[in-house]
This record gives sequence, structure tokens and C-alpha cells, in this order.
Amino acid sequence: MRKNNFIGKRLAKMDAPEKINGQAAYINDITVPNMLYGKIKRSEHAHAIIKNIDISQASKLPGVKAILTRETNPAPDFRIGFIQDNPPIKHDKVRQFRDEVAAVAATDPEIAAAACALIKVDYEPLPGVFDPIAAAQEDAPLIHEFDFRGNPIKNNTLPVRWQISDGDLEFYRRKSKYIVSGTYKTGWAHHCCLGTTGIIAEFDYQKNLKVQMPTQIPFLVQNDLNKLLNALGLKNKNTRVISPTIGGAFGNKLDTHCYEYIAVMLAFMAGRAVKIMFDREEEFIGMAPRQPTIIKITQGCDENGRLTFREAEAILDNGAYTSWGATVPSVMYVPMTSLYRVPAVDFKATCVYTNNIFSQAFRGYGNPQATFAIESSMDELAVKAGIDPLEMRLLNANRANETTPMGLKISSCGLKECIETVKEKLDWDKPRPQNRGVGLACLTHVGGGARIYKSDGHGMILKMDDFGKVSIMTGAVEIGQGSETSIAQTVAEIIGIMPDDITVIRHDTAICPWDVGTHASRQMFLSCKAAILCASEAKAKILEFAATFMEDEIRKQNRKNENFADDLLPLLHNAANLTIDQRQIYLKEYPKRTDYAVTIDTILRRGHFQGGKSGEMVITHAFYEPDTEMMHPKTSKGNISETYAFATHGVEVEVDPETGKVDIINFVAAHDIGKAINPMIVEGQIYGGVMQGIGYALMEEMLLDKGKILNPDFLDYKIPTMMDTFPLDVAMIETLDPHGPFGAKGIGEVGIIPVAPAIANAIYDAVGIRLKDLPFTCEKVLAAVKNKRE
Repeated sequence: MRKNNFIGKRLAKMDAPEKINGQAAYINDITVPNMLYGKIKRSEHAHAIIKNIDISQASKLPGVKAILTRETNPAPDFRIGFIQDNPPIKHDKVRQFRDEVAAVAATDPEIAAAACALIKVDYEPLPGVFDPIAAAQEDAPLIHEFDFRGNPIKNNTLPVRWQISDGDLEFYRRKSKYIVSGTYKTGWAHHCCLGTTGIIAEFDYQKNLKVQMPTQIPFLVQNDLNKLLNALGLKNKNTRVISPTIGGAFGNKLDTHCYEYIAVMLAFMAGRAVKIMFDREEEFIGMAPRQPTIIKITQGCDENGRLTFREAEAILDNGAYTSWGATVPSVMYVPMTSLYRVPAVDFKATCVYTNNIFSQAFRGYGNPQATFAIESSMDELAVKAGIDPLEMRLLNANRANETTPMGLKISSCGLKECIETVKEKLDWDKPRPQNRGVGLACLTHVGGGARIYKSDGHGMILKMDDFGKVSIMTGAVEIGQGSETSIAQTVAEIIGIMPDDITVIRHDTAICPWDVGTHASRQMFLSCKAAILCASEAKAKILEFAATFMEDEIRKQNRKNENFADDLLPLLHNAANLTIDQRQIYLKEYPKRTDYAVTIDTILRRGHFQGGKSGEMVITHAFYEPDTEMMHPKTSKGNISETYAFATHGVEVEVDPETGKVDIINFVAAHDIGKAINPMIVEGQIYGGVMQGIGYALMEEMLLDKGKILNPDFLDYKIPTMMDTFPLDVAMIETLDPHGPFGAKGIGEVGIIPVAPAIANAIYDAVGIRLKDLPFTCEKVLAAVKNKRE
């Protein structure tokens, strides 16, 4: 096997230069001719009946071109959301402070904002409910009285069943020597994308819609907005979705939100393009964060420390409407059932409506919350059993070629090596000074797609020009993870050209083939699998051309070469004898015979320009559909991914018992990544994930008072900065997964998942306090330390 030219190499990201030089166009940079600006008026109450909306003063303001309210709504019955419970413009009542009660399109944003301020709304306040446990009670105020079909709703519990079990729980409970139980809580966390959200919506003269918006799911947005077109009476019209450069996503752009539909309706009403652009406060208020959870977990082990059972129940604060946050338990299934070898598992989750802000997808999609509970409980169990927490994890570590209780088929697994790497790099067993401690936590997550839709496939088109340059049209969305660079490395590797020869074209539904979206750590895995198919077919076609035209070209090249020997010419007529490398086509058994090498562009032109015959060009396409299963509708079991990622994070902390401040002294992130297509990109993903995890563990906290966000800015909502960095050692364990492209696994989300429990376990080792409520702020740590002293 020849050595790879580009796979495994630290190549710079293809989009880095334009971002560094300020050439990248984000949504806030884009305008179109004759464009209007939209602004949204939001609710003044968490829960209230809308009695009247007066737009008389706003409509008189010069420059106002359209006002959207329940009375002027051109699609009054249209609903969005996982169970269609959310009208883009609220018509009967408001259920949270972010609710959209009106919107204005005007000639400049200041006029639009002024017009919103002039709209007067009369409300009749209603009792609100802001705690999911209270909201689930029979006597709680109803958030929704009717579903989208008009059927009465009896309670605030979402009509979605989340439960999975396997093994004889009671039998293994009786077999357990040690059992621990605990309740763990997590709060809201915001995505904090540096690029705020926006959209430009415009109709052409045929009433087809074009939207420019940063999104992770352009083809799902197209489908969603086509439904709105039908509601607007524009049946059989189409939506084109173009995504500009995305300034951060992390799940924030994994849904279509009310503001996007509002922009479309304003453009429809005004007959002109409309742009809505959020400022930072609107980003906090108008976008959906990670959802809070309350997880009660019980685990047991035998006298030797082998796990016997795991039982857990989660309550999720769904907020006032359903986004993808309502499906988060489906991903919690993965660690709850399949992290470590557990013979009996039972997990159920309940999502509850409240008058709080509703939530959606965020990097890890429920796995960080679940893993916080599992891995904190694992340490508690190890302490009770008198076993070193690291050794207990080694004893129960997952193994390759096993099927988990959920039905996940583990094709490769480097978890044991990850744990051992942390042990070595953290010098786990050495004595440490007072108030210092070490902790670790492991994870498992999807690493080869995640079948939550009927198709988890990826479409790609490859086109070569006459000069050996390649254009790749891909459904992949680049959100900073480097998928286009991985695609270019893959195509260059397979065909035998250079990554610089490749242009990746993405983010346009009119040009690119279908893909379900960038989420679930799937994009590199699936797009590179499709790239291998496209590039392999393209290479075969080029070599077919070469077998036809090589002899003629070799003879021409060597007309003046008196030393040329023509004994190898017959071999040129069999494509199997030929290969491509460094843009050269040559005999694979005679790589040093440069007199028998022809540049790829020469052969491509010969294939294209064949005189009187019909010429050909190299154009290939592929749609890679992973061999996975949808979760069974009754049992929730199924092999949802082609492979699974594993990792162990270890951390050394120092806790100041006088202030409660937690300092990270050293951090090791050991990841089973299958194969690093680009080690620099892998490191970047893990670095970023760890830092997000640090924020989630120690400082990030959205503060709500009866549904109202109190800190919608970076002054009061704290995230880690460069000043908060620390020694971080990323160790990549290559297990060469049999299903992955070149053996690779997806790792986009995994860096954030085990950070909080690793820190919780280290704090316990340092000062003997068990923290069960994220984040671990100085106040919480100090209170726990004082309570322990007393």
C-alpha cells in the first residue's frame, strides 16, 4: 500500500485565508438592491392573552412598508415546531417573553425599530409556571390548551414517549453489592456564536423564494419554507436557500425559527426583499439555548466493581414551544444505555412545557447532560466500593465487536487506550498538594452519522475541467469544522492531484445535491465517504481516457528523445496498468520512467476534444447512504450510526477553599478518532469542545426570573476567553474503524461532552465536595466547602 500524500497531513483549512483577511461574507455583510429591514416586537409577558393590537401610529411612520400582526397575517393557520405548536406570529396569547407579536418592514432598521415601539398591545396577564416539576402537576396552568388539530390538551407534558430498557433490572439490582443514587441538574446554556443571526428573503417575479441565511440544514429549510409558500397560496413554487459564511453554529442553526418565516411573510407583503438581523441581545432572547435537565440516576456494581445495572429518569424543561430540544432524549439514550458494559439498563425522559424560553439542539445534543449524571455517579459508586475511579472504568470499558443494550454495534473501540493515556499523562497515582485533585470522565457518541431522518445520506457531484481542476458540489455545510478541507484532501488523495486543484462549492440548494445537514458529528464521515465514491469513479474514467490516448501522447512527447525505448507502449492500453500521482499519469509498475508520464490535463483535453467523435468530460456523482437503522418506534433500539466515538478526559484542578475558585492546572483529552484525516482540524475541534465544556462546567449560566432572561449579553453571561486557557494535551488514539473513510470517525461534538463530570470528579478529589448542579460557580463551590466544614 502506497503512503498517503494528504490523508493524515496537517493542511491549513481552505476557508482560513478569506476569514483571516476579512473577505468572507457573513449575513451582516450582505445587502440586495431595494432591500427593506425587518424588526420584531416581542411579548411583554411570560404568559398572557392578547386582547388587542393597535398599529395605527406605527403605520403612519414614513418608511414603513409592511406591518405583520395576527390581523394582517397572510398565513394565519401556519404552525412550526416539532409538533406544530408554534405560530410565527402569535394570535391568541403569548407563552414566553420571546414571543413574536408583531413585525415591521421599513426602509431602514431604525425606522423599523421605531415602528415596533409605536405598536400598542393590550394584554390580560395569566399565571405562569416556570419549574418543570410544578408544570407537570395536574393543577398547573396550561401552556397550550389545544394541539395543532384543535384537540384539547389536558396537561403540560409533551405527548412524546422516551423510554428504553434492556436486561432484567430487578435481578441485577439484587445481585449488586454496592448501589448509589443521585440527582443531577443542568441549566440553560447559550451557543454564543460570534456571528449573530439574520436572513434576507426575496421573491422573484415568478413568486419563487430565495433566502440567504446561515443555516446547518439548507435542504430541510427549503422543505420547511416550501410549506409556508403553500400556506401563502404559492403552491408548486420553490425556495432556494443560500447560506453565506457561518459565524458559528453548534446547533443554533439546526432549525427554522420564527424570525425566518416572519422575514418571508414581510417580503411577501411588501413585494420587496426584507432583511432581519439580530443584535447580541436579540440573539440571546430570540434564539433557543441548551435545555435544562433534572436527572435522577441509580447505578450498581458487584463486589469486584463490575457494573450490574443503570436506572435513570430525566425531566427536561421544554419551554413554551417545541424545537429539536424535545428530541434530546433520543441522544441521551446512547450514553445511558451504552457507556460501559452494563447488563441491565432502564431510562425514561419526560419533556414538560413551561413559560420559559424554549430550547433546541446544542453541541452534544443531550449527551453532556446525560454524561454529567452517569460519570459523576460512576465516581460515587467507585468511592462506595473502595475502587479507584480510573480502574473501575478500565474494568467496565466498552470493547470492539460488541452490541450494546440499545443495539449499537461497536465496530472499533479505543476507550481502554484512552483511559490508560489519561492515567499516564496526568500521572494519576502521584501524591498532590492539599486542595488539588484529579478526575476523569469518559464518553461515547455517534461517530458515523445518526439516523434520525428517513435518509442520513450525503449527495456529491464532481466535475473536472480541461486543466485538471476539480469542482465539488456538496450538500455539506461548513460551520467551522473543516469539512471542505477534508473533502479536498480525500479527492486529491484518491485521484492523485493536489488539494489546491479542488474548489468546494456548497451552501446553495439550487446547485448542490441533497444532504440532511451538518449535525450529529456526521459531516466529515459521510461527505468523505461520498467523496471517495465520486473520486474513485472519476479516476477510473480518467484512466480509461489514458488507455486510449497515452501512447499517442507519449510518442509526441518523446519525438526528440533519441534514448526513448518503446518496449512499454503496449502496457499503456490497459487502464489497470496506469495510475495517477502529483497530477501525472504513468505506469504504476514503472514510476521512475518519467518518459512514460503524461500530465492529467493533457489526457482530459484529449478525452474532451475528440475531433468528429463525441467528446466526454469527467463528471461523477454519488449519494452515500450509511448502513444504519432508525430507532424502533416501540423499543427505541437500533444501530443508529455506522461507528461510535469514545474518549476520556482527565483534569487536575486546584480549589481555593477561601473563594471557591476552581483553577484548571492540567487537562488531557484522549480521543478514539479512528483516523485523523487532518490532525490539525481534529485538534481544533477538540480544543474548541473542551473550552465550551469549561464554560458549561464553571461559568455559563443563563439567569431567568419568571421566564425573563436577566443577562442577555457578554457582560453578564460569561464565556471562557483566551485568558482562561490552560495546558491542554490532546491525544489522538487511531483505531482505524472499518466503516470510516480511511478509518476515520466523526468527532465534531465529542470534545464538550465529558468536561463537566471530569471537573466535578476532580473537585471531589481535591476538597471532598460532590457538586451536582451545573455550573460550578465560585459561590456554589464556596457554599459546599463551608457546608462540609460545618
